[in-house]
Amino acid sequence: MPNANEDNPRALSQAQSRAVSELLRVSPVADDLARRFQEAGFSLALVGGSVRDALLGRLGNDLDFTTDARPEDVLKIVRPWADAVWEVGIAFGTVGCQKDARADGTEQRFQIEVTTYRSEAYDRTSRKPEVSYGDSIEDDLVRRDFTVNAMAVALPEKEFIDPHGGLDDLSERVLRTPGTPEESFSDDPLRMMRAARFAAQLDFDVAPDVVAAMTAMAERIDIVSAERIRDELNKLILSAHPRKGLALLVDTGLAARVLPELPALRLERDEHHRHKDVYDHTLIVLEQAMALETDGPDLTLRLAALLHDIGKPKTRRFEKDGRVSFHHHEVVGAKMTKKRMTALKYSNELVKDVSRLVELHLRFHGYGTGEWTDSAVRRYVRDAGPLLERLHKLTRSDCTTRNKRKANALSRAYDGLEERIARLKEQEELDAIRPDLDGNEIMEVLGVGPGPVIGKAYKFLLELRLENGPMERDAAIAALKEWWAAES
Repeated sequence: MPNANEDNPRALSQAQSRAVSELLRVSPVADDLARRFQEAGFSLALVGGSVRDALLGRLGNDLDFTTDARPEDVLKIVRPWADAVWEVGIAFGTVGCQKDARADGTEQRFQIEVTTYRSEAYDRTSRKPEVSYGDSIEDDLVRRDFTVNAMAVALPEKEFIDPHGGLDDLSERVLRTPGTPEESFSDDPLRMMRAARFAAQLDFDVAPDVVAAMTAMAERIDIVSAERIRDELNKLILSAHPRKGLALLVDTGLAARVLPELPALRLERDEHHRHKDVYDHTLIVLEQAMALETDGPDLTLRLAALLHDIGKPKTRRFEKDGRVSFHHHEVVGAKMTKKRMTALKYSNELVKDVSRLVELHLRFHGYGTGEWTDSAVRRYVRDAGPLLERLHKLTRSDCTTRNKRKANALSRAYDGLEERIARLKEQEELDAIRPDLDGNEIMEVLGVGPGPVIGKAYKFLLELRLENGPMERDAAIAALKEWWAAES
């Protein structure tokens, strides 16, 4: 393992200590695999994010290795050893496998990827990188995205390899590229997104020359597929410090190309500064939503927080009295959300859920100090459906006023709404509001068969249920017959 340098000996010696501890934990698996490669005449090294995370004291059970063995040779070595093998990434030189093994005194499952030394680059028009294999680990490391990911530990001898000063950059918490950033981003423009993602995940700064290259080369991101951009964006949004990464995307001009609705929120304030900085407000809402998460990072909630106000630029109006309005921005924003998320190839279900939250995020503001009827509360729950808990969190997060009295009043009002929902849930099946008669019962009462009229009757009874709450069966039948008589 490395020796501490003179500039920051304490930080580096701490990193050494963490790395040794982490590597000892995974040694039973890593060393066993390395010996098999050695016996077959090949070398193996722990590499990239795995080494970085070991030095940070956060190495998990996902291990990345690099080797001079070609993919077909890797398959021959790992198939008899692993519990499962997959070849999804074999076109890019990567073989994946799973190994259950005893480590740290317990049975653990390891997800392993072994990648042949390689270099990859985009040409000026292709949306897929071209991959070529290499013969030395030094050539493999120089083609990696950042110096903190360009370190390796040769196994089983545990020789530390750091030709680009990654350990120094790790101790300084800065992202630099092994070669020039211009060459790196030309080879793979997605690395510009990865710079923002790692800044957000690791809370690292990005070196000024890297930021300058990202800014100058932002248009190169256009050649990368929507799916790869979406995946990087997700990792950034789900990180511990997404604001840091998002701000970098906006400041470098990358966001204008991959998520233009975000920089568009930096509206020019009116001369009297009578409305909020919507961009800053959005990032605060995102952070406040994160603080309300209870079961780990929630992509649906975080996307809704990030996109909830994207309809504001299109709906901004300067009123005669000097006020600024954004009428129906939630409706416009929901449509814009659907369009952008679809372009980024998100799943239909996620597009639907996030768009719905954006559409509903203002609904509570009609609640006032509790003037809603029970019917309005039922409709709020019905319209939110399974998204109700997320809507609660989004609505609470959307309060960023510095006026403590106003903030406390809004919080108390929403407390009141949640209490009313809870009381109604005790009395009724609010989570699955449905008419008091089902389709078969409607057909029996009306004496008709399946057809459009049953849907109309069902809708009538549903509205009645929302308005009045649960009805006795006889009262529901009487109401249905009265409606039918008026329809006939």
